Amino acid sequence: MNRILLTSESVTEGHPDKIADRVSDAVLDTILTDDPTAHVACETFLTTGMVLVGGEITTSTYVDVPTVVRRVLQSIGYDQPGLGFHFQDCAVLSAIKEQSMDIKGAVNHASEVRDAHSTDALDQIGAGDQGIVFGYARSDTDQLMPLPIELAHRLAMRLTEARKAGVLPFLRPDGKSQVTVEYEGDRPLRAATVLIAAQHDPEIEQPELRRQIVEHVVRPAVGTWLDEETEILVNSSGRFVIGGPASDAGMTGRKIIVDTYGGFGSHGGGAFSGKDPTKVDRSGSYMARYVAKNIVASGLATQAEVQIAYAIGRAAPLAVHVDTFGTGTVADAALQEAVLKTFDLRPGAIMEELDLRRPIYEPLSAYGHFGRTDLDLPWERTDRTDPLRRAAA
Repeated sequence: MNRILLTSESVTEGHPDKIADRVSDAVLDTILTDDPTAHVACETFLTTGMVLVGGEITTSTYVDVPTVVRRVLQSIGYDQPGLGFHFQDCAVLSAIKEQSMDIKGAVNHASEVRDAHSTDALDQIGAGDQGIVFGYARSDTDQLMPLPIELAHRLAMRLTEARKAGVLPFLRPDGKSQVTVEYEGDRPLRAATVLIAAQHDPEIEQPELRRQIVEHVVRPAVGTWLDEETEILVNSSGRFVIGGPASDAGMTGRKIIVDTYGGFGSHGGGAFSGKDPTKVDRSGSYMARYVAKNIVASGLATQAEVQIAYAIGRAAPLAVHVDTFGTGTVADAALQEAVLKTFDLRPGAIMEELDLRRPIYEPLSAYGHFGRTDLDLPWERTDRTDPLRRAAA
């Protein structure tokens, strides 16, 4: 059987794009704490000395945007001199307006319902936008995630943990990871390459930095997937002292592959952070993952991708497609029918089923939205396997 190499990357919470994602989700969580039905589309842009928060928000509560921004920056670690960006000194600009009444009306009153005489309140909640979303799962890991993205996230999280715990005090907030895994067919065999880019203090020499990162980050995170032939690259470009917003601008929604499956499966193109759950980019993607994970957990396939299409203002999806890439125990068409019998894919039902109108989003802004064992995420449950099997029989 042919062997192939597949690669995924991740970034730390101090990466400029991830700072932007976290600010946007922190604003969202602050609002949802007091106003669960708020409509929020919050975008963040940041560069040296400046954070700009903009978008469309309709809410009955108040959010002190500068306070939220500075709290996020401080918690990430932009509170030390010499980083070129400091939570106390940067300018915070706000350019927020109310959501369009046209969009608000489409969400609150679905333009078409399954039954013209329906009294089901969930039929009256339309999708907040048109679009396609994807969910994916595969049997590589206990979390039913592709191994390369899971290992990449572990490395990025370990970089942050080692920095904040003082294990590697020379580290700075910015950082990236990348893992290439060798597969035989669908089965992962080994980590072929591990790449770390870690921002650091200027005093540490590169050989010592490499030694400590391999010992305290790479080996604990990648573990038995390493072998004698694994290539480990640490700061392959040399020094990485200047990083974060002092080095690169950051924007919400620029790490959509990091947020999802690391390049495995498909992506509809919509980002998650800063969006309330009426936006199906977010809620629909979470539901599609819930469906795909239960398909694989049920033993009906070892790999599954679920596509859902929505129209703004309509409750029922326009289309649903299931692809098991030839690994299904039943035909994909039969599995698709089983999914439609087992899961309610209307936006209102998704928000209710997954309890999405609550402040749970800031921790998701880095290290992925799926396969997280450190968070209790309802879309990661595998509690629909039995009804799914029965429907597919």
